[in-house]
Amino acid sequence: MAGKSKGNRGGKGGSGGGSPRGSAEPVTGPVGGGLAELAPDRERARAWTLLIDGAPQSHVDLDDPGYLDFSYQRRIGHLIDLVAPARQPLNVVHLGGGAFTLARYTAAARPRSTQQVVEIDGALVAFVREHLPLDPQARIRVRAVDARAGLARIPDGWADLVIADVFSGARTPAHLTSTEFLDDVCRALSPTGWYVANLADGPPLTHLRSQIATAASRFTELALAADPVVWRGKRFGNAVLVAADRELPVAEFTRRVASDPHPGRVEHGRALADFTGGAAPVEDASAVASPQPPPSVFR
Repeated sequence: MAGKSKGNRGGKGGSGGGSPRGSAEPVTGPVGGGLAELAPDRERARAWTLLIDGAPQSHVDLDDPGYLDFSYQRRIGHLIDLVAPARQPLNVVHLGGGAFTLARYTAAARPRSTQQVVEIDGALVAFVREHLPLDPQARIRVRAVDARAGLARIPDGWADLVIADVFSGARTPAHLTSTEFLDDVCRALSPTGWYVANLADGPPLTHLRSQIATAASRFTELALAADPVVWRGKRFGNAVLVAADRELPVAEFTRRVASDPHPGRVEHGRALADFTGGAAPVEDASAVASPQPPPSVFR
C-alpha cells in the first residue's frame, strides 16, 4: 500500500510515449485482487504506476530500475544498499510482488543476486510479466503462492534479506503479522540476515505498535523509518521496519532517510521500545489484518 507518499522526479527523465504497448494510455486487466491498471508516468518515458482497484501498489521505470518513486520503497532501497558491501550479490526473498520494483532494484544494484518473489495473485504476475517484463538475465524466480507457503519453501539460513510488502487490497493479511510468521522468517534468514517490512497504519497506530512489539520478540535489533506526521499519529501512512540479530547501521540509515525528497525520521533502541507503549506481540490466534486506510489516502 503506497498511498500518496512518493519521491521526487529525479534520475533519468523522459517525455512522451513509452507505454508497454507503444502508447501513452493506461493498460488495465482483471487480476485476483481486482482491476489492475498500469498508469503512465507523464514525466518519465517508460515509467508506470501499478494500481489495483485504484490503490497504488508499485512504480517501475523500465529504463532505470534503480529509480524508486514511492518514499517507502526508497527507504527499503536504502536498506538493500546497506545490508552488505556495495555490489555484493545477495539472496533475497520478496514476500509480495506488485510490479517487482524492489527485485528489479536489487538486480540493478547488486548484479548476480538470486531472488525469490512470492506473489499469491497469479493473474497479477502474468499481467506484470506481459506489460513490464523482467530482465531475462536477472536471477529472479516468481512463485504464485501464498506468502507463508512460499516462505516455507525457502531453505534454512538461505536469505540475506526477507522483504515483506504484502497487501490484500490495501491491508496486510492477518497471518503475516504474527510471531509464528516471524519464526519462519528467522528460520529462512542467515545469521547475519535482515528482515524488512512495509507496514501501514494510522491514528492511534495500534497496528504499528503491535508489529514493533512482535518483531522485538524475535529480533535483538530494530529500527523504524516513517514520515514525521505518521510518527505523530496525524496521518495514515507507511513505515519501514528493519530487524536483525546484529548491529544495524542506524546512523547511515537515518542520514539517508533524512535526505530523501520527503524526509523521514528513524527511531531505534529505547525510543522505539517506548513508542510501543507496552503493546503485546501478536500471535496467530489473535492476529488481525492491518487497518483499512481512509479513502483520502488515495486522492
